[in-house]
Amino acid sequence: MISPFLVLAIGTCLTTSLVPEKEKDPKYWRDQAQQTLKNALSLQNLNTNVAKNTIMFLGDGMGVSTVTAARILKGQLHHNTGEETRLEMDKFPHVALSKTYNTNAQVPDSAGTATAYLCGVKANEGTVGVSAATQRSHCNTTQGNEVTSILRWAKDAGKSVGIVTTTRVNHATPSATYAHSADRDWYSDNEMPPEALSQGCKDIAYQLMHNIRDIEVIMGGGRKYMFPKNRTDVEYELDEKARGTRLDGLNLIDIWKSFKPRHKHSHYVWNRTELLALNPNTVDYLLGLFEPGDMQYELNRNNVTDPSLSEMVEVAIKILSKNPKGFFLLVEGGRIDHGHHEGKAKQALHEAVEMDQAIGLAGTMTSLDDTLTVVTADHSHVFTFGGYTPRGNSIFGLAPMLSDTDKKPFTSILYGNGPGYKVVGGERENVSMVDYAHNNYQAQSAVPLRHETHGGEDVAVFAKGPMAHLLHGVHEQNYIPHVMAYAACIGANRDHCASASSSGSPSPGPLVLLLALLPLGILF
Repeated sequence: MISPFLVLAIGTCLTTSLVPEKEKDPKYWRDQAQQTLKNALSLQNLNTNVAKNTIMFLGDGMGVSTVTAARILKGQLHHNTGEETRLEMDKFPHVALSKTYNTNAQVPDSAGTATAYLCGVKANEGTVGVSAATQRSHCNTTQGNEVTSILRWAKDAGKSVGIVTTTRVNHATPSATYAHSADRDWYSDNEMPPEALSQGCKDIAYQLMHNIRDIEVIMGGGRKYMFPKNRTDVEYELDEKARGTRLDGLNLIDIWKSFKPRHKHSHYVWNRTELLALNPNTVDYLLGLFEPGDMQYELNRNNVTDPSLSEMVEVAIKILSKNPKGFFLLVEGGRIDHGHHEGKAKQALHEAVEMDQAIGLAGTMTSLDDTLTVVTADHSHVFTFGGYTPRGNSIFGLAPMLSDTDKKPFTSILYGNGPGYKVVGGERENVSMVDYAHNNYQAQSAVPLRHETHGGEDVAVFAKGPMAHLLHGVHEQNYIPHVMAYAACIGANRDHCASASSSGSPSPGPLVLLLALLPLGILF
């Protein structure tokens, strides 16, 4: 048992010793604030350009507490105390809050939310690409209630489009860009009930290949849903769970290839080596499926067979950027969510840090003048960290005190519910007896559940580039794609866009100029 006096003494020592000398001088904080004020004043010069390109980064389950903890982790990975570190998303000038509830759920799921922030319409829990008139798992409520996504709007406008995810490419988030399904779990026909099949509903993998046949870039996991039942996986030959799932006998990879024009260069790859060997300048269409199911956690990733999220994003942007009309790209850090569901905060936070690195990389490959970048989450989790930890305390470390009730130590990171609930000898487990810094350590939770749940609070929306200032305040989640479409002059609301300029891109109309002048106070 750790002495409470020793823990408190260490905490006091750390609090004193970890204060940087410059931070003891009031001038440091005053100068910092004045520079921040100067930067804020410069934002009055609004960027009202048309967004030639739009990139959406979606951190699945990346609530505000996850953002803060990831910031600290990023700093500590660079041998700093962490709290003062800036994530790439922290540098975005415009921030809003998004209300995440589904039409039938106070605490949402990733399918209904994806329909909101990609299709602009709130929907029921568990459904993708359909309105709230569709009931989950009821195939016969789908027809006539389909809604299209900003990826479709961009494609219809002649732009290139792409999907990059660390989950299955037919998982909830990416599927809302192309599919219309009464159930997010209908990954292949193997997961569908006979009634749904008899009523004519198609599985999500099938829809990926058929609904929008000219998506330029698709990368992530989900290989097994593309192949006939029991087809041996190319990578995991002895793993039965990795085998093909399709009951209809279709090989969707072959179908994907058959839909591409012969004069175009299409490439299917299944490992990192093949991906990085490609010359993006000669690739017109790319399908990369790197795992049978979801991709590996970043901490577990095989650097030979599996690309990182950043590597996938780099290749995607290089391919999509060749279109003079621009592109739309959805990037999902999808396994942040999975780490939290498993109570494995270390896995979740490293996923968030990797996504932030991808955000920074995308920023170096694009321009603020013509690229709108939006970073947000679909929902939060019941993840928290606290306990009066001192400055520089390991984000995965112990609080500097014992519980005043059971006299045991506790980690700063805790979950409201989940698989980390453990009772030993009729009492809460003593975490000093386990390796709480292990990659797969399951943080303690207040309520025992096999899988930790989502949280219901608002999530942050970070934005930079053309029309980013339209993301401000507190919004319904379905507002987000309407802003992106408005900025890009795509979709239904294009009245503000003037006729095409000589460069082939639309230019802002009078309404855009009006929006730019309002904050400056120079209207009549």
